[in-house]
Formats: sequence, structure tokens, C-alpha cells
Amino acid sequence: MSGNTIGVLFRVTTWGESHGAATGAVVDGCPPGIELAEADIQTELNRRRPGRIASASPRKEKDIVEILSGTFQGKTTGTPISLFIRNTDADSSAYEGIKDLFRPGHGDFTYFKKYGIRDYRGGGRASSRETAVRVAAGAVAKKIIAAAGIEVVAYTRALGGINVGFPPGKNRITREDTDGNSLLCPDPEAFRKMELKLAEARHEGDSLGGIVEIVVRGCPPGLGEPVFDKMDGDLAKAIMGIGAIKGVEIGAGFRVAEMRGSENNDPLTPNGFLSNNAGGILAGITNGDDIIIRAACKPIPSIAKLQKTINVHGKAVDLSVGGRHDVSAIPRIVPVCEAMVNIVLADHLLRQRTVSA
Repeated sequence: MSGNTIGVLFRVTTWGESHGAATGAVVDGCPPGIELAEADIQTELNRRRPGRIASASPRKEKDIVEILSGTFQGKTTGTPISLFIRNTDADSSAYEGIKDLFRPGHGDFTYFKKYGIRDYRGGGRASSRETAVRVAAGAVAKKIIAAAGIEVVAYTRALGGINVGFPPGKNRITREDTDGNSLLCPDPEAFRKMELKLAEARHEGDSLGGIVEIVVRGCPPGLGEPVFDKMDGDLAKAIMGIGAIKGVEIGAGFRVAEMRGSENNDPLTPNGFLSNNAGGILAGITNGDDIIIRAACKPIPSIAKLQKTINVHGKAVDLSVGGRHDVSAIPRIVPVCEAMVNIVLADHLLRQRTVSA
């Protein structure tokens, strides 16, 4: 299957399925001499793994990562880094009854049409299980960008129609703020309302969507290529490559369509920009301001509520999906968004180092 690799100089290839023996990633292009231990990666994985909240999948994966190659005496060697996570709590029995059915909203139908075969066990390659190793690879990328003074913080902006109580990109959210509760939401009042919404959706056999906001601080101006490899284009592609994401906006996003130029333009002063409608990127190149990204996450498609679908023979059937599923991809998708941004930034940072001043 093509399309499993992202990046130009810093390249990440993922492999594995939801109910296979393991899932993993190969990170190629990481510079040598960077301190890297499994504990560095495990910290990030612990934020994504299931079982942290009541509305999450009851699947109990510990997501213990092993570094199989690419390090020596606690430092990267410059050779490919192989990351390995064994699946220890896969249970395919719940999927036997729907192996010939297409779940509405899921990749079952399109995978079958593309390949003529699909791994029905938990969605196979289309499962969010694959994102665990994206987080692992993102932890490696984080080491590279952190050395350059770049910080990425993602958090739950909205869930089930409940929004945090401050304007997008206005509050200086920290990792401590995001990790203050199980939904990675920095607004305690919004968090309590989101919890109630999740409980209501679970009771009704339904699911919820939401919005993840990602903020990049300390990114130097000049990263990104001016035409096809624009920074905003690569960021959008990376985030849209996450299974549940259906929309991405940067800076003022879709609001720019309602603005005049005099409103949208960010005035420059000797001390920097007076506003940030551009979201830190102009002409596909970073301008040194905070990069502000929002990602729209669709509701989990596997729900207990009765839905209409067809089977592999084209016959209409009614379907209620059992098994172990999250009520929402949020908050577990938050560290995945963070990881994908880390990967893109690391790639462009290394690419910029090849450009003569």
C-alpha cells in the first residue's frame, strides 16, 4: 500500500493494523547525536492510549514502545530509527458478525472498493490504532524542534458543540493547562459540560465530534517552501491524514472570506505583527509569529445506534455496531495532531538548513 510515508528529509513510515501482532514506524533522516530514550517517547504515548476516560474504548493497550534501531548509548546515530509497539489486547470476536457489512462513515466501503479485500478486525489499517506510532515518531521530531526553541501545544477547543470560553489562539495555553483534566481541555467549565455531553451520547449509543486547536510557538521565520511545499499546505496535509479529521483552518481560517483586506492584513511594526490573522504563515512561509491551526474532528462512525447500510453483496441491512469504541476521537486525537505538526516542523527545519543564507 502506497502513501504510508510523510516527509522529505525527516521521513516517517508507519505500518501495522488494529488487530495485527504489532504496529510500528521507521523514522529516517533524524540527525545524529540527539539524546533519545524510550521514556521520552512513552511520555507522549501515555497521553494517547485508551482507558484514560469513561467515554474511551475499554481496550486496554499499554502502548509500550521499543526502540529497535537507530540509537547507541542513549543517542541517535543518524541511521533509521525503528519504533515498535505490540498489540496486547486485541479482540476480534466482536467483528465477526459485521465482516461482510460496511459501517456507515467508516473506511470499510472505500478500502474494499480500492483493494477488493479488507481487514474487518477493528478496521485494520484504517483504525485509529495506527496513530499510536505517529505519536511515537512525533516524540522523536519533538526532540529536534525543541532544540531549535520550537514548542507545540494542542488542546481540545470544542467537543459536541461545547466550546472553550476564550477566542481562538488568544490564551497562552501550556501543557500543564491541557493535561489538567482527562479531556485535555484548558477551560474547567467547558470540560465539565463536555463530560456531560459525552455521557449523554454514550447512553444514546451515539458519538460526538469536536475541534482540536494546535499552537506553535518559537518557530523562526523562513520555514516552508514558496509553491507546492508551503508550510500551511504541508501542515494541512499532515493533519488531514489523520483518519477522523475532516477540516483544517489556519489563523482566521474561513472567517477571512467575510473580511476586507484592511481587516485581514496583519500590520507590521518594528516590534512585530499587530495581529495574527495569517496564523503565523505568509505565502507558505513562516513569519515568526505563533502558528495557529484548528482541526475539525468527525464523530466516531462505529456506534450502537441502528443505521442503514449494505453488505458486500449490495443487499440493504440494518446495523448496530458492537465492540470496543470511543464515544469521541477527542481527547486521544489531540496528541496525534500535536505529533503530526512536530513531524512537519522537523522536516522543514532540516530542509531550511540546506538553504544558503
